[in-house]
Amino acid sequence: MRDFFAELSVLFSYPRHIVLLLSRLVLAFGFIQPATMKLHDLKGTALFFHSLGIPFSGVFAYIVPTFETMGVVLLVLGLFTRIISLVLAVIMIVAIVTVHLSNGFSVANNGFEIPLYYLIFSLLFASFGAGKYSLDYLFFKREIS
Repeated sequence: MRDFFAELSVLFSYPRHIVLLLSRLVLAFGFIQPATMKLHDLKGTALFFHSLGIPFSGVFAYIVPTFETMGVVLLVLGLFTRIISLVLAVIMIVAIVTVHLSNGFSVANNGFEIPLYYLIFSLLFASFGAGKYSLDYLFFKREIS
């Protein structure tokens, strides 16, 4: 039985780099709309952040969409994936705590379901990196375990 699971493990390890690539692309796609909405209305974003009690809301109205936009580009390229993933994870934690948590889990009620998924994906990339199909691998030759 142990041999069976060992063989199964090897079999399922082959597509891992493709799965990491597809997951990076999906996560990047998920950040496009929130980032562009914030960028197109920086004043409204600052007012919204202020209403949530976020300190320095005017500064963060520029910082958050900038990092979200950088996140989209860097995730697609697979460049500095671990670093940008940690930044996006922090953004998701703040979003969950300040906006979504009080609405419960369900996405139908603007709950924390989707931001939680983004947080988990971000933490996976921070832990495992971008995979073989990335600029991280090309430039730094780091294989994930």
